[in-house]
Amino acid sequence: MLKQNRLKILVTGGAGFIGSNFIHSLLAHYPEHSIINLDKLTYAGNIDNIADLQDNKHHTFIMGDICDKSLVNAVIPGTDLIVHFAAETHVDRSIHEAGEFLQTDIIGTFILLEAAKKHKVKLFIQISTDEVYGSIEKGFCTENSPLMPSNPYSASKAAADRLAYSYYKTYQLPVIITRCSNNYGPYQHPEKLIPLFVTNAIEDKPLPLYGDGLNIRDWIYVEDHCTALELIINKGDVGEVYNIATHHFRTNIEVTKIILKYLHKHETLITYVKDRPGHDRKYSITNSKLKKLGWKPLTTFRNGVQKTVQWFIDHEAWWKKIKHQNAEFIKFHATHYQSLEKG
Repeated sequence: MLKQNRLKILVTGGAGFIGSNFIHSLLAHYPEHSIINLDKLTYAGNIDNIADLQDNKHHTFIMGDICDKSLVNAVIPGTDLIVHFAAETHVDRSIHEAGEFLQTDIIGTFILLEAAKKHKVKLFIQISTDEVYGSIEKGFCTENSPLMPSNPYSASKAAADRLAYSYYKTYQLPVIITRCSNNYGPYQHPEKLIPLFVTNAIEDKPLPLYGDGLNIRDWIYVEDHCTALELIINKGDVGEVYNIATHHFRTNIEVTKIILKYLHKHETLITYVKDRPGHDRKYSITNSKLKKLGWKPLTTFRNGVQKTVQWFIDHEAWWKKIKHQNAEFIKFHATHYQSLEKG
């Protein structure tokens, strides 16, 4: 689809971590398309993430809420493709403020789907997460595995997934759902595990590690996620779910020690804290369906972490500004919890 001429593409949440990386990737690979970037600019959305696109005639930023039905219906007419990133995503916040997650992740998705149906959008990409499958001790979850979310965030995403699929089955809206493992890389909010630990280590502050540090995640460098999405848009089948994974499994203590090694910091910065309520032990998903489309990750975990560490070193003003703006929550977060989830 992206190989067609002059598409109008709506990206929701395009000032956030993954959304802004996706827009940069899209404009680099397909510069002829017009991108409308709709973002509410909550604490997780950052206009600085797209500052370099200010004068790009193919990128238009609109500050707005996907829950604003009038705005959504004003923006969508003529849109060929919607890539829906906008969501409340942070598990720790969902445990304490679940209502906002239900509103944005479910009602916001409903409003977008209704508008997409009304205005006959050609393709709707629902960006989801491997967390909807819940924790798994052994093996892998496939796209057909039951959804077993265990916190308000993943439950809200699971609900949005099923709602999106229902619009495909009931109204024949062309929908594809993607579920990706833990992302990391440039522009990730410093409440998440890797940027939190990188920036804390740079400042010689404690790295608060949940429980025994043996929770396992599958990590993907954000650029690899973006190339997977572009491939799915071009070659994926409507009505399908595609897992996006690298099988770069690491325990959280392994990730922490790799970060400290690259920064030449001592492991005494590691501080074990009380585990998070309902903390999933391991996420594990297959990527065989995506591999059949011809995708494979290009970034090894160690190389990706090294590039990410260097990016945060080189962009100190970017993350210090965010940490200052969110000082109250980050202080609470560092005292009681440690973020493990994606951006």
